[in-house]
Amino acid sequence: MSGLKEDIYEHASAIYETVADELKSWFGLLKEIWPLVLLLILAFSLLVWLAKPAPPTKVLMATGTGGSYKALGEEYQAYFAKKGIKIELIQTQGSIENLEHLIDRKDPIQAALVQGGMIASDHLSGVESLGSIDYEPVWIFYRKKLFDEKQKILDRDIIKLKIAIGPIGSGTHIHALKMMEVNNLPANSPNLLALSNDEGVNALEKGEIDAVILVDGFNSKNVQRLIHNPDLHLASFRRADAYTRLFPYFEEVTVPMGGFDLEKNIPDHAIQLISTTTNLLIDNRLHPAIQLLFLEAAKEINGVKSYFAKAGEFPAYINSEAPLSAEARYFYQNGTPPLMKYLPFWAAEFLERMFFLILPFVALAFPIIRSIPNYRLNLARKQINSVYKQLAEFEKNTIATFDPRRRDEYIEVLNGMERQVLSSKAAMLATADCYSLRNNIEFIRNALQRQMIYKGREGEMSSS
Repeated sequence: MSGLKEDIYEHASAIYETVADELKSWFGLLKEIWPLVLLLILAFSLLVWLAKPAPPTKVLMATGTGGSYKALGEEYQAYFAKKGIKIELIQTQGSIENLEHLIDRKDPIQAALVQGGMIASDHLSGVESLGSIDYEPVWIFYRKKLFDEKQKILDRDIIKLKIAIGPIGSGTHIHALKMMEVNNLPANSPNLLALSNDEGVNALEKGEIDAVILVDGFNSKNVQRLIHNPDLHLASFRRADAYTRLFPYFEEVTVPMGGFDLEKNIPDHAIQLISTTTNLLIDNRLHPAIQLLFLEAAKEINGVKSYFAKAGEFPAYINSEAPLSAEARYFYQNGTPPLMKYLPFWAAEFLERMFFLILPFVALAFPIIRSIPNYRLNLARKQINSVYKQLAEFEKNTIATFDPRRRDEYIEVLNGMERQVLSSKAAMLATADCYSLRNNIEFIRNALQRQMIYKGREGEMSSS
């Protein structure tokens, strides 16, 4: 048993001494090359400062008060929560206010849902698009028997009725006014009612108004409510192609015959609609990793098949009112970055950031690390040259003031120089140079002992 204890003790002692020797060696090396280490630290600090920071853990996103935008925002909120990022949804009055938040460079909101046709602005600098994520058709519902669809152009003539066109400042209201403008209809007609979507739908169902315009998604509660009301008809935009030519943010979509109810064949004919898009806009200072996460969320949430869109149709850069961000352009051209396909978001983002940080650091560090042996050698030679200067000064002074009675004192000075060389790092790093220096010291020592080069000076002293 005692033999085992001694064996363990010997191994432990050997490990301790090995670690201590290595640490001592490393500390000794650090004392020599500390300027290069400091340079590396400064270079790394500069790269960290210049490199993109870690993504924020919280993002503010403008949606709306209720409706499809709020519901969609909540889906994004849930998706981000699974990735460890919190989205705080900011309720607004709609697209115009959402865009104003992004345009204001002091506003903390960095993402917003904005309807196509609302984006054009003279002060759009700093606002970029991640693409369109859904269709928002223009729905015009009217009470039955008000029109003979074979004789009337509904998208033009229906606006002459008592019709709700959305509250002032809303996307619906603005689109309605633009439609009237291109049809040369007055925008201040008393039949145009600036009611909210909910108010307009209620008034239409009660018979208080003749029609309502909505710009919203197919699944919105108001659209679904009116689709299934047997007393109402949905107007067809038979000139949809003309609208898409006049307004580039409009797309043409179709409700096929029986598209709402096959059993009852509702509608009993195909209905053409014009549709704007829901656009995901950002402050261009939003962290690139968060932009990619928004695009991944859009791919999962909005990329599924919907009533008007095929699977994989969204997200897409359909509306060009705002410039596409560089991250979104990369996403549309190359798809999901490889790391995000196989790693959790935080790990993929960290590795990508470190890759772009370490690559330039290695480029800076490699020549510095490579120069360490030469740096140590040059430092050793500098020590040797310092002793050479002492030796030259000593020889010059000795020749000028030689006193044979001080020979032992002179030799001791030379011995001190030799000890200085032997105790320096130069003895290990520049061995050949050290031996050359010691030979020169020995030469002068022998000259002193033999009085070879100092005889003249000694003779002058004797004759005097």
